[in-house]
Amino acid sequence: MLLLCAVVMVGCGAHHANPVANVPPPPEADSSASTGNVPAASSPVVEPGAVVPPTAKVIYTETGWASWYGPSYNKRKAANGEVYDMNGMTAAHRTLPLNSIARVTNLKTGHSELLRITDRGPFVNDRIIDLSRTAAQKLDVYRPGTAKVKIEVLQSPAPIDRGGRWCIQIGAFKNSEDAAALKEKLARRYRAAKVLQFTSPIGQDWLRVRVTEDDKQRAQALMQETQTDTPMFLVRLD
Repeated sequence: MLLLCAVVMVGCGAHHANPVANVPPPPEADSSASTGNVPAASSPVVEPGAVVPPTAKVIYTETGWASWYGPSYNKRKAANGEVYDMNGMTAAHRTLPLNSIARVTNLKTGHSELLRITDRGPFVNDRIIDLSRTAAQKLDVYRPGTAKVKIEVLQSPAPIDRGGRWCIQIGAFKNSEDAAALKEKLARRYRAAKVLQFTSPIGQDWLRVRVTEDDKQRAQALMQETQTDTPMFLVRLD
């Protein structure tokens, strides 16, 4: 009888034991997941390099129109050598040193974001900055397409008001023959300049003219002397 009771008690204890959970492993990170998702307030995620101390002072200010660029340029190499990710918090500017960090504020809505300058553009006369798609969404520029913004540079790897390597970018041409004709004309007139003809990801032909030593004053002089109906832009290469 004592043996039988002991067996029954062991059986009851086994019946009420806590079951061992069969927990599956966590899902693998999705390499295609957006890096620009809005982070939870408790664990903010900041664009690599877009970090400045709270005491950082504004070293350059500019106000004008912003636009954004996305799918046609996504996963292509940006001007700073990185692969452009339209889901990152980055922007393109024609003259700010690459990898500068700027606070961009939508003057209508008051929304501000820290962005890193990784690319060159926009190549439209009335615009001063091109935002990544996610930056445009956060700054209320995505749906309207453009918005007036204030750019405040807080950090720059090089002086903004001096130095740098410069060129002229001319485009977009209606057809490649017009681009080739101007390229030949400029190459004959400015033998020391290097003229490159290239096609953008959206199929437009452009010219990039680099003067001796990529000097800014030489580039500005060449720009003033060149006659063309196609827009020209002074662009910093570094």
